[in-house]
Amino acid sequence: MQLRVEAYNQRIGTLTGYDCPKCRNRGNYAKIVNGEEMIVRCECREIRDAMNRIIESGLKDMLNRYSFENYQAEQPWQGKILRGAQKYAENPSGWFYLGGTVGCGKTHICTAICDRLMEQKIPVLYMLWREKATELKALVNEPEYEKKILRYKTADCLYIDDFLKAGREKVTDADLNLAFEILNARYNNESLLTILSSERSIEDIMNLDTAIGSRIYQRSKENYYYVSGQDKNWRLK
Repeated sequence: MQLRVEAYNQRIGTLTGYDCPKCRNRGNYAKIVNGEEMIVRCECREIRDAMNRIIESGLKDMLNRYSFENYQAEQPWQGKILRGAQKYAENPSGWFYLGGTVGCGKTHICTAICDRLMEQKIPVLYMLWREKATELKALVNEPEYEKKILRYKTADCLYIDDFLKAGREKVTDADLNLAFEILNARYNNESLLTILSSERSIEDIMNLDTAIGSRIYQRSKENYYYVSGQDKNWRLK
């Protein structure tokens, strides 16, 4: 029996991304428990699962740069946002909205929240608004549209970065229709977490579409932050 266990544990597995000396990249190993042979899930699977969540989230590169620990909270408004974000990440519920001027740390804070959520084994899906909105709008009359948009409607946690950013172009009816379709589906399922960063305030969004703005406000009013003023652009410091 011991020889069979040892022979099994010498086999080389095919899992990649992390080199585990214990299971030799099989994801499990054999052991003897109460005189019986057992196949046990290796502890490295937790590490692999965490790595996969990061890759699937779309945030891999940003997670290396943006954390709560390296967020510069030198001003009172920064400290308030940091404390609120940490509180939300520790006990996630509802939506989190951070709006404000360019360079005030919106993406940094929201990415740090996502990192903590993934540490709690909550899968996160990242959506850079301008990029994915353009892609989805181009597919709206195609068969694959429903499958594509379903991911954003049903993700356990969806992080929309630069929400309703349109560059020099105006926000179109197609943009608003897409935003409503995604957010309304998530609004109707209170168990889903939604994180949004945007240069727009709730008032700005309400002026564009009351239905979208009111839903965001209702779900995020305890976790709503808006930073105004060009002096808050930390990139210019």
